[in-house]
Amino acid sequence: MSKKLPQLIVILGPTASGKTGLSLSLAQNFNGQIISADSRQIYRGMDIGTDKTTDSDIPHHLIDIANPDEEFTLSDYQQAAFKIIESEPTKLNFLVGGTGLYISAIVDNLQIPAVKPDEKLRSKLQKMSSKKLLAELKKLDPVSAQKIDPQNKRRLIRAIEVCQVTGQPFSEQTTKGEPRVEALQIGLDVPREKLYTRINQRVDEMITAGLVDEVKNLLAKGYSKDLPAFSGIGYKEIISYLEKEISLDEATELIKRNTRRYAKKQLTWFRRDKNIRWVKNYQEAEKLVENFLPLN
Repeated sequence: MSKKLPQLIVILGPTASGKTGLSLSLAQNFNGQIISADSRQIYRGMDIGTDKTTDSDIPHHLIDIANPDEEFTLSDYQQAAFKIIESEPTKLNFLVGGTGLYISAIVDNLQIPAVKPDEKLRSKLQKMSSKKLLAELKKLDPVSAQKIDPQNKRRLIRAIEVCQVTGQPFSEQTTKGEPRVEALQIGLDVPREKLYTRINQRVDEMITAGLVDEVKNLLAKGYSKDLPAFSGIGYKEIISYLEKEISLDEATELIKRNTRRYAKKQLTWFRRDKNIRWVKNYQEAEKLVENFLPLN
């Protein structure tokens, strides 16, 4: 008799689609806990710019687990997430976020290349802009260049590193393994115009909530502005403002534009997965979860 796999509910979608609210309601209703699938929320002190959840009685995992100057790889994330999923039999786990690669690492049990960091190569690549890194990756591995967020320098550098060290495309080395979870993937379907309005509102709220001071405080602690953690949308634009390259209004508009572009890329990534069940509201999601659970 085959071993019963842990059940996992995945709540995914583009930024500002309402994943947090939906996941909290579902976790409350189904005695669940939340595992973050957000590659930025892992960093301590980066709260406003990553829109971390606050004031919740629901247990949350894989938030605030690394300092901005610490390396935290996809493999690290995968190991940490599986440890939680496979050691919490009494709780229904909800994997929640918009980082497609994090979600795929768990749902598809990605077999991640075991290539040790090449510090000399990384130091050289770190000096390159995201645009140049993307152009370099396109030459080495066009498939990965299509999939990786063009603003995520850390992921671009890692993909180039694996390609150069092994002599093979990164995309051909990251394959699916035997499933370790039985997953129900629920995607939030929000009309594009409504999504963009939410994004714009959220950015305004972040500025009002103190995003500028958050970035100031992190830099004051001695963290370098060149760290991969600061390549995320919201932080790099505010750093440009603090260095007097642009005004705060210009920084705010850039964050809105870049976030909208990122949301579009997230949707392109998720739409490729035919296993995702798209919903428009809580009721539709709740019905999917109810139908999923009794079958096992």
